[in-house]
Amino acid sequence: TWDGTGYGDDGTIWGGEFLRVQDGGYVRVAHLRSFSLPGGEAAVKEPRRSAAAVLHALSDAGDGATAAWPDTLSGAFNMEERRVLEHMLERGINTAATTSAGRLFDAVSALLGIQQRSQFEGQAAMMLEWAAGRVGDGPALPMPLRWDKKCWVVDWAPAIVGVLQALDDGAPVEAVAAAFHRACAQAIVDVAGAVGDQNVVLSGGCFQNKLLLESAIERLQASGHTVYWPSAVPPNDGGIALGQLAAARWRLTRTEVI
Repeated sequence: TWDGTGYGDDGTIWGGEFLRVQDGGYVRVAHLRSFSLPGGEAAVKEPRRSAAAVLHALSDAGDGATAAWPDTLSGAFNMEERRVLEHMLERGINTAATTSAGRLFDAVSALLGIQQRSQFEGQAAMMLEWAAGRVGDGPALPMPLRWDKKCWVVDWAPAIVGVLQALDDGAPVEAVAAAFHRACAQAIVDVAGAVGDQNVVLSGGCFQNKLLLESAIERLQASGHTVYWPSAVPPNDGGIALGQLAAARWRLTRTEVI
């Protein structure tokens, strides 16, 4: 389930989850690596904030990124805005931990200089998809799995480092955007293989992204998985109410009436 922002059962903001549905509910078997979201809801409207956040997460963890921002991002802030944002991230002021796939797509869009501010929900990711769709097949950026105590974590750090390196090398923005999409699709396959599930359901607002959806389906099927995805019901917020009703009905039919 990949979407923008949703309240997780651990008190953080979810949005890049892998949930195994089973009797009595679900188990979170994997998720995207978390990062801080500065300004909360403001980050939804300003992808540049998500870009700054992932760079801060990399530098803070020593994952190979430097404190220097790429020109594509530096030009999106004035000096005062950048100072305030970096202070927020360093001190954890008005920030929330998130695993959101939607915000990660926003971050890459901003890093590539595609969309720094959004006029509507999902615009940055849509523009990133459009750029990626202009090139053919090619390699994927690295996005490995690592085990963290009780579940798998999809580590986007090497992919972001790859984006920064590609920018330094002068690679076409469209090619980098496409490589990021491939990385996300392959990560889904890797998690499905790691947890050993045959059936995979793709849902959440991020799967309105045709390129991501089709790439994930193709790779999953090639790996022997049975794949399901929304058709009659929207994958995003439009399907949530129906899903809640289905879950409630499922629970009621299994609850003994006294």
